[in-house]
Amino acid sequence: MLLLLLLLTGLHPTFSQQKTRLNTGWEFVRQDLGGIWEAVRPVGAGNPESVPLWDKVTLPHCFNARDAVDPDVNYYQGPGWYRTQVAMQNPYPGGRTLLHFEGAGQKTDVYIYTTKVGSHVGGYDEWTVDITQAVADFQKTDVYQKQFKGQIPISIRCDNSRDLEMIPSDLSDFNVYGGLYRYLNLEYQPAVSLSRLVAKAEVDKAGKAGTLTVKAVLPETVAAGSAPVLVRLLDPRGKQVAQYKGTLAAKPGEQDLHQFAVKSPRLWSPDVPQLYTVQVTVGTGAQAYQQSEKVGFRHIEFVEKGPFMLNGKRLLLRGTHRHEDHADVAAAMTEPMIRQEMVMMKQMGVNFIRLGHYQQSRIVLNLCDSLGITVWEEIPWCRGGLGGPVYQAQAKRMLTNMIEQHYNHPSIIIWGLGNENDWPGDFPEFDKQKIRAFMTELNDLSHQLDRSRYTAIRRCDFCKDIVDVYSPSIWAGWYRGIYTEYKEVSRKEFEGVKRFLHVEWGGDSHAGRHSENPDNALAKITAGKGADERAGDASLFGGSARVSKDGDWSETYLCNLVDWHLKEQETMPWLSGTAYWPFKDFSTPVRPDNPIPYMNQKGVVERDFTKKEAYYVFQSYWTVQPMAHIYGHSWPVRWGDEGELKMVKVYSNCEQAELFVNGKSYGVKKRNSQDFPAAGLHWNVPFSAGQNQVRVVARQGKQTVQDEITFRYQTQKWGKPTKLTLEKVAEANGLTTVEAKLFDAQGVQCLDAASWVEFSLAGAGKLLDDLGTSSGSRKVQAYNGRAIIRLEGKPGQTAVAVQSPGLEPVLLTL
Repeated sequence: MLLLLLLLTGLHPTFSQQKTRLNTGWEFVRQDLGGIWEAVRPVGAGNPESVPLWDKVTLPHCFNARDAVDPDVNYYQGPGWYRTQVAMQNPYPGGRTLLHFEGAGQKTDVYIYTTKVGSHVGGYDEWTVDITQAVADFQKTDVYQKQFKGQIPISIRCDNSRDLEMIPSDLSDFNVYGGLYRYLNLEYQPAVSLSRLVAKAEVDKAGKAGTLTVKAVLPETVAAGSAPVLVRLLDPRGKQVAQYKGTLAAKPGEQDLHQFAVKSPRLWSPDVPQLYTVQVTVGTGAQAYQQSEKVGFRHIEFVEKGPFMLNGKRLLLRGTHRHEDHADVAAAMTEPMIRQEMVMMKQMGVNFIRLGHYQQSRIVLNLCDSLGITVWEEIPWCRGGLGGPVYQAQAKRMLTNMIEQHYNHPSIIIWGLGNENDWPGDFPEFDKQKIRAFMTELNDLSHQLDRSRYTAIRRCDFCKDIVDVYSPSIWAGWYRGIYTEYKEVSRKEFEGVKRFLHVEWGGDSHAGRHSENPDNALAKITAGKGADERAGDASLFGGSARVSKDGDWSETYLCNLVDWHLKEQETMPWLSGTAYWPFKDFSTPVRPDNPIPYMNQKGVVERDFTKKEAYYVFQSYWTVQPMAHIYGHSWPVRWGDEGELKMVKVYSNCEQAELFVNGKSYGVKKRNSQDFPAAGLHWNVPFSAGQNQVRVVARQGKQTVQDEITFRYQTQKWGKPTKLTLEKVAEANGLTTVEAKLFDAQGVQCLDAASWVEFSLAGAGKLLDDLGTSSGSRKVQAYNGRAIIRLEGKPGQTAVAVQSPGLEPVLLTL
């Protein structure tokens, strides 16, 4: 953790001018206005002009913080307005005042008072609006002093309405969110400043000869002239290793600054992510403009018909995916939330991430640089087919912006051009040749903008020869086939392309649901017919047998699937890498029937960062810090016959482990990654009816780590659920936790019951629902015959109820 904290100090300050995040003082209304005047007109309390009523919010803010996972509605797609008032005074004579948007969804219009100053289409790339003249003009008016008391009114209209001529498609398996869901900054720049600093760090395969090429891009508004420029290069410890002094021509566009030769640079890698700093100062004294960028020297190569090489050595890419989505805020994740998520990934052992399926926050990329996580970043051309000129222009513009805005990040190794572009539906025409032609245009554009990185797509077989790296759809053991076919299927796909990388694999798991016989569904599956996802496979209805439809969605099954994949990946020397889909559960409008409605539940953590059991499977294969985790921390009741031998699995990266059940040792086992499951750390042991304690002591050299769980073992058999109960089980931090349970006619808990249960509340307080988690949803499938939810309530004034189809509802008064 100390190392991680030290690494985090290397986060990039991309702009070093006077910049302020505009987080507070905002009002919001989730509907359209009749016009900009309705946002700024004088309003008297209680008068008709006060309608519509505005809510106070802070930024980042998303339209769909709650309704994205509301089980009873379609999430809102339409316009919404934000407004605030800000005191502005640019300290630089002749300087520029900018609003810098780090991302806003999906179409945005910006106003200063009643003057429209800028617009943007695209929910994920950064953009700026120059408000210098509009502010100056407004400050000359009477209303500036009389109505707004010397402040500048800013009004912003965001719109995430459905639009076929816009990317991403609304057929995508994620929400197309609306709002100011990334940070918005007020920035003051002097008269001569940079709109972008380009820093290209290169090194030869041997890591001996490094070159740093520095270029400056100036805005169109810069006045003609010249200014002194100073470029400094600092090593990872902050020591200056080179500098250049010269003169910068003040003219719009890109120009070369300097090229440094760096002998034997310290190399960037996931294990030691060494970052150099490029500092550029334009001008002198109080009018000086300064900008800093972090860069890393590394050599990358995807070997044709072979693995991935970093700095001349093979690196197996051990990856996952990220959507910008979180409980209670949706896309509006704060910087601390993002940092927590990325550190959790690193602690799981990740060295690679695919950012799906759009350009993500600069905060994410800075963390990838600092933590040592290689990146595939892509534009949101996702599903639906191919639109017309407006659609295609947006895709090219977003590809250009993504590459230019994130060009300097050493973590990025791949630019993604599309995802599932073989999926029709948005247009009457689905022409593969036109899609191929446009994919070729994007591929050429990417290489024109950046020749140092690779291009890639996932799942569009008829375009796989266009890009540098291709990822087919392989979902062995979930959408198709069984998981033991994984290596065979992968090898076949590998042989059909120039460079193979497998992104997106895994399966859904309902957090808290466990199974004594998780692989039962595999008996229904016909092997040998491939493992690629096909049309309709994600549906829970109809079609051929598949685990995604016929399995139990238990964490137990997912752990077995993950365990097998990771075991096999260690025996595939030709493999460049893989990326599990995804790291965290996320919301989606196309899965209303999942155990948590509108949630894609394939994450190894829940939408609120609660770790599922599969997190520890990855840790046991991918990390070196000694760890041990007994499967079943969220499994309060196991079941079986009296005296029956039950499996206990321990996920650990240690050399050996000893298991104790109710104080008795069941022996020491040595770890062997090819001994499935749990790399040989599995024991078959008897449990006692009632409470049981299981403890493991794992050893790695002289280091020892331990883990322990307790649970109840139930031997009584049960029938179908006939009774529902509800009781208060915890109270802490002002929150009450209630638990619903399902029992049969004899009063035996139905431990495999997956019935739908729905909570509701009356009186004072509120349910903590619409969070998209197994314990934060008012409508949810039971996990092992139970379900919990938390609420705010007052004794005697709050009643909570639960109901399940065919059973008598239950009411509990606090």
